[in-house]
Amino acid sequence: MNITRFAIEQNRTTLVLLFVIIFAGVQAYLNMPRAYDPGFIIRAAQVITYFPGASPERVEELVSDKIEKVIQEIPELDFVTSESRTGVSIVVANIKESYKNMRPIWDSLRRKIDAIDDLPDDVIGPIVNDEFGDVFGIVLGLTGEGVSYAELKSFADQARDEFLRIPDAAKVEIYGAQEERVFVEYNNARMAELNLSPTQLSQILSARNIVVPGGSITVANERIELEPTGNFQSVEDIGQTIIQLPGSSQVFYLDDIATVTRGYVDPSSTKVRVTGLPALSLAISMREGGNNIELGTQVIEVMTRLQNAFPYGLELEVVNFSPAEVETKVNDFVTNLGQAIGVVALVIIISLGIRTGLVVAALIPASMVFAILIMSLFEIGLDQISLAALIIALGMLVDNGIVMSENTLVRMKNGQDAIDAAVDSANELRIPLLTSSMTTAAAFLPIFLAESAVGEFTASLFKVVAITLLCSWILSLTVIPLLCVKFLKSDNKPVSFDNAFYRAYRAVLSTLIRFRYVTLAAVLAIFFGAMNLFQYIPNIFFPPSDRTFFTMEVELPLGTSIERTESVVTEIESFVDAELKVHSADDEGIVSWISYIGSGGPRYILGHNAKSSSSNYSLFIINATSAQIIDDLIAQLNTFSFDSFPDADIKVKKIETGTAVANPVEIRLYGRDTDTLFALATDIKNRMSEMPALKNISDNWGQRIKKLVVQVDQTRALRAGVSSQDIAVSLQTGLSGLEMTQYREGEDNIPITLRSSSADRENINTIRGLAVYSQSSGVSVPLQQVANVEVEWQASKVLRRDRLKAVTVSAQLQPGGSAALSFEELVPWLEEESQSWPLGFDYELGGEAESSGEANQSIADKLPIALAIILLLLVAQFNSIRKPIIILSTVPLGLIGVVFGLLAGQSYFGFITFLGVISLAGIVINNAIVLLERIKIEIEDNGFSPVEGIVEASQRRLRPIVLTTATTVLGLLPLYFGGGEFWEPMALSIMGGLLFSTILTLLAVPVMYATLYRAK
Repeated sequence: MNITRFAIEQNRTTLVLLFVIIFAGVQAYLNMPRAYDPGFIIRAAQVITYFPGASPERVEELVSDKIEKVIQEIPELDFVTSESRTGVSIVVANIKESYKNMRPIWDSLRRKIDAIDDLPDDVIGPIVNDEFGDVFGIVLGLTGEGVSYAELKSFADQARDEFLRIPDAAKVEIYGAQEERVFVEYNNARMAELNLSPTQLSQILSARNIVVPGGSITVANERIELEPTGNFQSVEDIGQTIIQLPGSSQVFYLDDIATVTRGYVDPSSTKVRVTGLPALSLAISMREGGNNIELGTQVIEVMTRLQNAFPYGLELEVVNFSPAEVETKVNDFVTNLGQAIGVVALVIIISLGIRTGLVVAALIPASMVFAILIMSLFEIGLDQISLAALIIALGMLVDNGIVMSENTLVRMKNGQDAIDAAVDSANELRIPLLTSSMTTAAAFLPIFLAESAVGEFTASLFKVVAITLLCSWILSLTVIPLLCVKFLKSDNKPVSFDNAFYRAYRAVLSTLIRFRYVTLAAVLAIFFGAMNLFQYIPNIFFPPSDRTFFTMEVELPLGTSIERTESVVTEIESFVDAELKVHSADDEGIVSWISYIGSGGPRYILGHNAKSSSSNYSLFIINATSAQIIDDLIAQLNTFSFDSFPDADIKVKKIETGTAVANPVEIRLYGRDTDTLFALATDIKNRMSEMPALKNISDNWGQRIKKLVVQVDQTRALRAGVSSQDIAVSLQTGLSGLEMTQYREGEDNIPITLRSSSADRENINTIRGLAVYSQSSGVSVPLQQVANVEVEWQASKVLRRDRLKAVTVSAQLQPGGSAALSFEELVPWLEEESQSWPLGFDYELGGEAESSGEANQSIADKLPIALAIILLLLVAQFNSIRKPIIILSTVPLGLIGVVFGLLAGQSYFGFITFLGVISLAGIVINNAIVLLERIKIEIEDNGFSPVEGIVEASQRRLRPIVLTTATTVLGLLPLYFGGGEFWEPMALSIMGGLLFSTILTLLAVPVMYATLYRAK
């Protein structure tokens, strides 16, 4: 049965189905998951191994290298990197972007890591972490004036329990908590006097602090358990432990020979400050498939309840809150979509008249709602990519309605019955419209097929455009003919093209066909001239996000104590509070901030790659009143930081869009010899420092750090009766502390740590006199009697990539600087310099060059598939080779308008612009298909001569093509004005390209047809 005739004759069924689709679509819209950006898969897992006391070189050789060898056996591996620092190895396995299901790969990784059996005996781990890709979109700060960290942690635990009960919450992590310790601090001289070693003291305390079942007895018919007391009941109880000296009858209380105190791990590993106050942070992640905005509502409700229950002075405040961002972004785009629909509908009504205009305009909301319903079935949520795709598809979907209603009206004017006119129009246009919709969707197909994180990020462009166009095609064959029959009226006057405009168009077109070779030569000249103008368009991979917060990374020389890092953070906070923070509702500036000291905090957005814990590192996340003021704030913070902390590497940046790029300009050097690598890196840094567009030039190895090496004299040690192990244990106990046992308080276990007094730990001059104990006899000797203490310099860390040492030289951009132009300047110099490098040393580009190259290449690799599909569809449509050649030749000509559009809008060419060019190709092909199909009808069915048929078809398709262009261009204006810097270049490229390509479609395509078909 003919679907169009069925829809018209069974009109009530059709309208009911339309009502059901609209109702279901609205419900789907209300329940769809919402996000700021679409997600992409994190294809990396960390393997962390602790090797206490080992130098970076020993960690590299004994731990990192062995783990890297095992990871390289994974067939899905892309590359492996490692960072070997003093006492810790961090190896990262990066999987090829063609793989989607990570779980089997991570399971295989775990099995391989667990099978390693030749690591040193005293390592802790390896620990495989494949969940550091979890996004914690809500971060709260918990502060309390005069409240201890232990009390804050207690309240934070209560809050975490409440937040975990939220249906849409998956995880709640606490950051900044300080681990409690009970310290037993001894005086070296006093312990040496008593001939009591730390190990002996540890054994006495462990034997005292133990719970052993005392058995049970039977009394009559009752069984009674015996429980002897023994474990510590309080900190004071620890101090009252009785110590009997080995081999002596003397006894002491522990208080007599040591000081027992309760405190926190010293030094701290990480800290958190919220708007200048010591704090803890709670990071909340959403469960898979959850509703971001609903999660935000639930979190606010729990926050309000907790705040009312907490003591006065304890504050729980929002630091990062993605639900508000998501709601604002989605609402803005929905507003843009509504504006676009209004503009397009208005243009159609003005152009086609009230009746025809309303019929076509009805297709817009119906197609959108239908598309949203299908999107929900395919689990496509609402975010800035999918909503922008709806706006892009808006102008294209209208074309189906315009062509269908125009054709029906023309047939009615020529005397045909309304139903027959609608059915015949649908029969004539069914395949051409389907072909044009499919070719347009196929142009977006490489984005969906691209095997890259950026491809995943933008994949919904293809899915949404394809769904929307197919929904429009279905409605154009059913609802639009029904509305045409019901509402279109004909005056039975044939359509006339006898006016000044059409006469001028026919005259111009006839002249161009007559001088066809000159015309084509002129078009080619314009094309090549426009391509030469590309050099004046900046190249930016992804622009910064327009979020209202930004980051500031502070990295001091490796080895810097966390106390010094916290001091720098405090100074920065004082400056921000005094100069940049808003103090009234009318001010513009910084509202609040959170600083993670010693760590990179949680992954608060998908693009944030948190750095591993390090005492010299701190991350600020700073909230501003608006995105427009951020550039000024960044400039002031850069100036203050440069003047105040010359030894710090400080990066103040806007939030990045999509996948994160740490530094715009990076050169990665490979080799096996460290000294040669650093010499080459120095040459590159010197060259980069001469480039005015670059700043903050550094490498990722950092400066060398000092190390105290204790050279044990085995002869003297043997004579003194101490072993190397005695020396190591004594140093560990005296300087870092030795865990002896645990103090149990409720459900918490607090380690009891034995260490020397602060006077012995904090004075480097006392190290040589530090007592070394024989762990068996308690006899002690000064360290200098059995060993020499020497100062050495060593690399702060060893970084490798694919088991080769790798140094990355990086730079940030000055305002107005371009990464693409910087690479253009650097690469020829690198090519020349690398010719003289020793064998085995090489370089590769990182930063934006690597990211954009991989992203563009991943799409370019799939372009042949799209081209083959489009070509096949066109050949099948026309059963011709020459017509597809004509259609495809119009695609590059659209680039002329892209260039002029970007130059006129003073915009840039980047990945999103590239996507705009692809979508432009689909629209241009669509217009060309409609025109060539009409030429075929005029020549083959209506009996026109070739040139007459070309001219007749061109004037008949002029209004639909111009209307399609107008609706698409005007429909993109809200995206251009309201989509921010991210969407501006795409809108400009499509608008500019479409305006020029429309002229070329109406003039150059007929000329090419006449040329290839040798029309006389």
